[in-house]
Amino acid sequence: MDEMRADRVRSRVVIMGAAGRDFHDFNVRFRADPETRVVAFTAAQIPDIADRRYPPALAGSLYPEGVPIRPEAELADLIREERVDEVLLSYSDLSHAEVMHRASLVLACGADFRLLSPASTMLQAAVPVISVCAVRTGIGKSAVSRYIVAWLRDRGVRVAAVRHPMPYGDLEQQAVQHFASAEDLLRAETTIEEREEYEPYLEIGASISAGVDYARILERAQRDADLVVWDGGNNDLPFFRPDLHLVLVDAHRPGHESAYHPGETNLRMADAVIINKVDTAEPDQVAAVRAGVEALRPGVPILLGEMPVSARDAEAIRGARIVIVGDGPTLTHGGMATGAGSVAAAACGAREIVDARPYAVGSIADAYAAFPHLGPELPALGYSPEQVRDLEQTLARIPADLVVDATPASLADRVRLDKPVVEVDYAFAPRGDDLDALLARFVEGGRSG
Repeated sequence: MDEMRADRVRSRVVIMGAAGRDFHDFNVRFRADPETRVVAFTAAQIPDIADRRYPPALAGSLYPEGVPIRPEAELADLIREERVDEVLLSYSDLSHAEVMHRASLVLACGADFRLLSPASTMLQAAVPVISVCAVRTGIGKSAVSRYIVAWLRDRGVRVAAVRHPMPYGDLEQQAVQHFASAEDLLRAETTIEEREEYEPYLEIGASISAGVDYARILERAQRDADLVVWDGGNNDLPFFRPDLHLVLVDAHRPGHESAYHPGETNLRMADAVIINKVDTAEPDQVAAVRAGVEALRPGVPILLGEMPVSARDAEAIRGARIVIVGDGPTLTHGGMATGAGSVAAAACGAREIVDARPYAVGSIADAYAAFPHLGPELPALGYSPEQVRDLEQTLARIPADLVVDATPASLADRVRLDKPVVEVDYAFAPRGDDLDALLARFVEGGRSG
């Protein structure tokens, strides 16, 4: 009875999320707040997160039973059933219209709708922080982050890389994760999506940290580091307060620099902007993106970047019927119909790109239905063993001569294939020396100026 009475005087909150920013906002703002009761998280974008529970070990003493995670489709019922006062939006890569559709639903159900400012959720590091964020998913944040990590290490800087969360398994076990070897990835039973982000760091001889509790992750990361690089997944805001905030915009997506949340916020906060993929975009696209950036942030330094694409066996692609497997998040909620695989196919003279859509089964077919913008490429979805099996079955059904693997990590190491594979490589390369000069000034002065 006393607990029910105390609950009534608390503000009752639902956090809308996607197993990342939502948990961080809870940890930083609500976990120890006796005036607020978070009655539930809702889950979107990422499969197999809903109908679980944020565990008591992470939720803290005010939540001895943890916090339930419900499907976002149940939000209206949840607001009414739980007498919710406020709904907090805590996930990213939503168009401004999509944000307001969610706000309209919440308001119509009688609750307040709220966004937290980045200033209220960023943790303060004891060492300088360079954050690499973006206005959309799939622009090349991780490639730029790895470039910066390598650049710093070449100059004797002890650097710790920390990535935006990807906790798709046991949340308690994933509270603080550090990957320095292939064995670490196996031990953690990482998903395809996680391996795509972590393996490339291992390939350059670096380690990467991630998880759920970013106060503990930061404490570990900065222990033996001179500097932290924040690799911002999705197009989310940084979890650590940056001393240099670099923001990527996509030369192939004019207009997106100001059309998505929280991408526009990232851009308005930027210390410098990188227009990426200028090597494969048309000049008028690059000009339009530059104009969009300058309209929002007149005077901000604008740098140019390239993402050169190459196939490891171009002759195998020439004249072949191919199926392209691309980076899952980039193609799905990143909104891209095609990716690096299509660039490689055109450059190498593929005879035909077989459309994967008619052959999709199970959760892969569901993904095509959920993201109607998708083109013939097959998104490398593998959030669960069942989804990996669906991906394998889909690939087996496709009448192609070979698989073009345009994912960031080797597909053959993760999926059983009945066709030969040609891997596609892509990495960030700055155009000119502006980025190197900016980094040099930062290292020398400790701040962007």
